[in-house]
Amino acid sequence: MTSTTIQISQDLQQELNKLKLFSRETYEDVIWNTIEDTKELSEETKKEIIEARKQIVKGEFITLSDLKKKYKF
Repeated sequence: MTSTTIQISQDLQQELNKLKLFSRETYEDVIWNTIEDTKELSEETKKEIIEARKQIVKGEFITLSDLKKKYKF
């Protein structure tokens, strides 16, 4: 793996810190997660979202609280 050093402003560093999912996450991980979030969804994923929304409208789902009750969490 090649590494390089970049200069960023203190403001940007603070914003990147806000995006961390956990305190020891690297800035590289934060940047990759951000890039992934901006990529277009695949056609298959779009179809799955449409199907999931139809199931919700039909009431074909279970809530997190119901799952917790079912499995005694």
